[in-house]
Amino acid sequence: MTARVPVTPEEPDCDSAAAAAIEAFCDALRVERNASTHTVRAYRIDLADYARWARRASVDPLTATHRQLRRYLGELDQAQYSRTTINRRLSALRSFFRWLNVTGRVDVDPACLLQGPKQPKSLPHVIRPADMARLLSVYGKRDAQGNERAQSPTDLRNQALLEFLYACGARVSEASGLKVGNVDFASGQVKVFGKGSKERIIPLHDLAVSSLRAYLTAGRPRILDGKQSEYVFVSTRGNRMTTDAIRKVFKAALREAGLDETLSPHDMRHTFATDLLDGGADLRSVQEMLGHASLSTTQIYTHLSPARLKQVHAQAHPRG
Repeated sequence: MTARVPVTPEEPDCDSAAAAAIEAFCDALRVERNASTHTVRAYRIDLADYARWARRASVDPLTATHRQLRRYLGELDQAQYSRTTINRRLSALRSFFRWLNVTGRVDVDPACLLQGPKQPKSLPHVIRPADMARLLSVYGKRDAQGNERAQSPTDLRNQALLEFLYACGARVSEASGLKVGNVDFASGQVKVFGKGSKERIIPLHDLAVSSLRAYLTAGRPRILDGKQSEYVFVSTRGNRMTTDAIRKVFKAALREAGLDETLSPHDMRHTFATDLLDGGADLRSVQEMLGHASLSTTQIYTHLSPARLKQVHAQAHPRG
């Protein structure tokens, strides 16, 4: 279990000036950067932790020096926080002090040159084709043995959800926020809104289109039972499915299929990208479909596809 720096019950979170600055920064994240509620909450928690440490260490959290911030990160390391957590806290500090500096609240940015611990590079998890087939059969018209079965309204929904996640590499938040009006059956594509509400249009293959059509025609109306909703994926109460609800559906499908329950819906996104590259898609197209701001983020999937690299090398090298 990861150790934590103890905080006494009577200890206040931070002084009023720091609390006000943190809230103003979080407001700026929401308004200026259009950050999600989850992102804003994560920043607030991390900065509140830093402010509590500053109070204990008798450091002014808004005018801390480079050395004092290094001391804070060092104490996190001594308390056996993971490298991922330390780097996340560092990222929050960098963003916070950059904002303080730009808005004129402080004259210098002590966090701009801070370096976090190096993290070992890890490759994304990818679901094997046989396992993907088992996963996608859990709620389908036929079971893993090919036997036909009746689908309940929630089966139709869950099948459409899983097919959608794999068909276009959507994030869970994008599936949760998908609206009926943004599904174009005639063109076989969907419009999703990713991080920062960036819009992108992604093609859908025929199986995903068929599953979505069946759900919207025969499943969703029965789930809503007369209620109205603009969202595609709805709960049995007629509300938009939350990201947590989607993850629960995915975990239940893994359990039913007898697969590794440490897999996540995001692994469907990784598999989508890897399978596209294996199938001959170019990196730029995959970047656009995933909604990555930088090509370097997409390039990690080339490490998962040595066959694709060999193919490109053979086609492009003069002596290939």
